[in-house]
Amino acid sequence: MNAPASPWRIGGSPRRVEDQRLLRGVGRYGADHVPPDALHAAFVRSPHGAARIGGIDTAAAHAMPGVVAVFTGADLAGLSPLPCLVPRNLPDGSPMPRPPWHALPKDAARHVGDAVAMVVATSVTAARDAVEAVEVTWEALPAVTDAETALAPGAPEVWPGLPAGNLCFEFKAGDVARVDAAIAAAPHVVTFDARITRVNGTPMEPRAALASWDPAEERFTLRVGSQGPHSLRDLLAEAMGVPNTALRLVSPDMGGGFGLRSHPTPEHLCLLHATRALGRPVHWNADRAETMLSDPHARDTHNRIELALDEDGILLALRVTTAANLGAYLTILTPHSSTNNLGGLAGVYRTPAIASVVRGAFTNTQPTAPYRGAGRPEATYAIERAIDLAAAKLGLDRIEIRRRNLIPRDAMPYRTGLTFIYDSGDFAKSMAMAEDAADLAGFAARKVASEARGMRRGLGIANAIEISAGPMNAPMEEGAELRIAPDGSATLLLGTHNHGQGHETVFRQILAERLGIAPERIRVVAGDSDALPYGRGTFGSRSVVAGGTVAIVATDRVIERGKRLAAHMLEASPADIEFTPGRFSVVGTDRFVTLDQVARAAFAPGARPSGEDVGLTANASVAPGNATFPNGCHICEVEVDPETGAVRLDRYTVVDDVGTVVNPMLVKGQIHGGVAQGAGQALMETMRYDEGGQMLTASFMDYALPRAADLPAVAVLSNPQPTATNPIGAKGAGEAGTVGALPAVISAVCDAIGVAHLDMPATPERVWAALRGASA
Repeated sequence: MNAPASPWRIGGSPRRVEDQRLLRGVGRYGADHVPPDALHAAFVRSPHGAARIGGIDTAAAHAMPGVVAVFTGADLAGLSPLPCLVPRNLPDGSPMPRPPWHALPKDAARHVGDAVAMVVATSVTAARDAVEAVEVTWEALPAVTDAETALAPGAPEVWPGLPAGNLCFEFKAGDVARVDAAIAAAPHVVTFDARITRVNGTPMEPRAALASWDPAEERFTLRVGSQGPHSLRDLLAEAMGVPNTALRLVSPDMGGGFGLRSHPTPEHLCLLHATRALGRPVHWNADRAETMLSDPHARDTHNRIELALDEDGILLALRVTTAANLGAYLTILTPHSSTNNLGGLAGVYRTPAIASVVRGAFTNTQPTAPYRGAGRPEATYAIERAIDLAAAKLGLDRIEIRRRNLIPRDAMPYRTGLTFIYDSGDFAKSMAMAEDAADLAGFAARKVASEARGMRRGLGIANAIEISAGPMNAPMEEGAELRIAPDGSATLLLGTHNHGQGHETVFRQILAERLGIAPERIRVVAGDSDALPYGRGTFGSRSVVAGGTVAIVATDRVIERGKRLAAHMLEASPADIEFTPGRFSVVGTDRFVTLDQVARAAFAPGARPSGEDVGLTANASVAPGNATFPNGCHICEVEVDPETGAVRLDRYTVVDDVGTVVNPMLVKGQIHGGVAQGAGQALMETMRYDEGGQMLTASFMDYALPRAADLPAVAVLSNPQPTATNPIGAKGAGEAGTVGALPAVISAVCDAIGVAHLDMPATPERVWAALRGASA
């Protein structure tokens, strides 16, 4: 009887090795590195949506027990503002304005929670008490928090004097003239407005950082949770006016990122300045209320969606016009989400002509940043909701109209109507698998059973696709170093960052399969810019695609070097040496040496051939061949209580194509988490402000998040169609659940209550009102 295959291979599902430390409370988070001599920082934040700073009196705060220093914008004037790395243009073609995002502003606060001063004290309590003693002379100004309102004539200007008022940029994608003509000539056009709400990513761990200064080396160390430690190091060093070699960035375990932990912030600059000025480590740990007021937000667009069809329901053209709320400042990637992933508007369909116009607006709100999906859920939401409305208008079944327009598998590679070229995928198979797994045949009976209990049941469907590891034709490289020790154990240093994805497990699987090393003899190290000089980080569902590619390249380089060493040991030609996991053999013979033996020889004097360096190590910095396109089909069923408007998610099925599945268990976990975040936005999450710019959802009492009881068991099936763009064949999985959940959940709610469209969030109040409106 054959022994069962080891789970430590591509396709296996070993349990996450990182859970051993995380579940025992020995993880290394932002609050776990505070030395006894550290000082503690707290920030004075604006209570106004918009206000001029008439003056800041710090005398009383300075006099309080434990206070070491108070810094204002004047003290930090020598630091450069934080940059925006996504250039766009105004309608006249001139570059978009990039207002300065200083460590601390001197002239005005531009949103509630905007930091204007920092207190440093010997304890957290002393620092926070002293914050209350800082007296700021405010001149409150009119505020604007909505993108459409901000772009209207006469709106309060967030940055007075900009050439186009609150308009930051106008971005066009696609052949606008062709789309206009197609829509004008089409037999049927569906037009509707859709709101994508503003959300707060609310990672489990609030932001925290520890800055320290070494006067002997004149060098900073910043310990902070970051998805991209190397890029964060480079950007902060530039703002501080020092070379990047003068800043070590260490990113320990991090309780969630979701894209919102991928950029430098003013707090980072303040802490670095303070540690150099005071000569002691300075720590800051936000509480939840502070994160609500200072973390970047996400999404927040107004959209006019127009879909043209022929008499048979074949898609002819799609036009989407968007007003995107950017917030008061531009992070490094603020324009990215609303403009970089517009190719997703094509969906999995053959729509020949697609165009989009996006207008980015400054408002008196926190800056927006990429958040799980970063424009992909918004694009999928637009096309999938439009197809639902088109099916209703033409009297077609929602699944049938989709089936008529799907891109067939044999059409790959397929150039879509906007930007993207899909290299692989079997969309029809995914949809058929989802229909079967969701038991669509039994939906009618379940609907009758719900009605017998006084409930309304609805079905939602969405076909989702997203770009991963992009951009198209220019994927970003990743860095890695593989070290084989004299005892044959391995250490893999990676530029990606693990904060919940399971990298320490997945990359062990890849190395264990490829090298034949037992998983307990493999270490995976990331998050330290001194350990590995170059890396890009974890974002855009890229880690297995980009990190896996560079890990395999580094592995292959170690194997090639090992062949030369083995040839010397076996007195053979390197060309005659072959490698199978764990051993180097002379082709056609039974002569071999183990990887452990080669590793020992690599460090032994006299055991290496002339000219070979000591050790068995390889570095690599490479990019995958191209972007990939994970895709899938989501089917959702909800029950709605017509008396209260309460929505209950009852059934949820996902069939996903993430290419080669390295660890099926972890992929399911990623899909589950993504669905939860998408369903949360669809049903309950939204950041709201009053007319004066005051945040109305500044705590979990008002900002609702989905809990375990709000979600059904999510069935996840796989339809892997491996890509040829990377050696693993993987496509990425981290954002796929969110991309499909937004439209699938709203589709199900609309079906249940009998309305064409309902904007998110589908709260009981909104659903109840829609039911009453439909009845009327």
